[in-house]
Amino acid sequence: MDLTKIIATLVIDDHAVVRTGVRRALERLEKFDVHEAASRAEAFAQIARINPALIIVDINLPDGNGLDIVTWVRSISQQTALVILSLNESDEYVLAAMNAGASAFVQKAAPMSELLASIEHALLSPQTFSASDIAGAIKRTRETFGLSQRELQILSQLHKGAPLKEFAESLFITESTLKTHLSAIYRKMGVKNRVQAIEKAKQSGLS
Repeated sequence: MDLTKIIATLVIDDHAVVRTGVRRALERLEKFDVHEAASRAEAFAQIARINPALIIVDINLPDGNGLDIVTWVRSISQQTALVILSLNESDEYVLAAMNAGASAFVQKAAPMSELLASIEHALLSPQTFSASDIAGAIKRTRETFGLSQRELQILSQLHKGAPLKEFAESLFITESTLKTHLSAIYRKMGVKNRVQAIEKAKQSGLS
């Protein structure tokens, strides 16, 4: 991408303070034409209107998931720079952003210099992915079989041997939801039942 040209930019976040902060930081550089959206619906309207070369988006929006925007944009453009700016720093979110096709993941608590560096990377190489400690996130996820935090919680309780109904009630979820979680746990761990899952968790140091 020619970084000497004015770069059409869309900042998508439901918090006006965040949008304003990012806008001001970019406008000081005098090469960004910054637009804003406060929701998923506004974002799609703005994308159609301005065709941004750079999109900075939060994951949690009032009317949907910012990753859906990333996935959709990446499906039609390989050159758009897509930067996730999120309060959530979990490995699960970082890897979800990478798998959705984002160019970078930055925590909202990070200094502005880190966001600007990630934007520069995204503009120069939109199809690669950068994030703080991405290697560590991948390693930790492999060690936990890619289980979500909720699935890890359920796995840690399996050894208690409680009946499904009682187990579900202790987690404040339905028995059907618990069964769905268990199926996902068994699939990700490559096991067939509770006994095998408990044994594999012990071997992996997860319980």
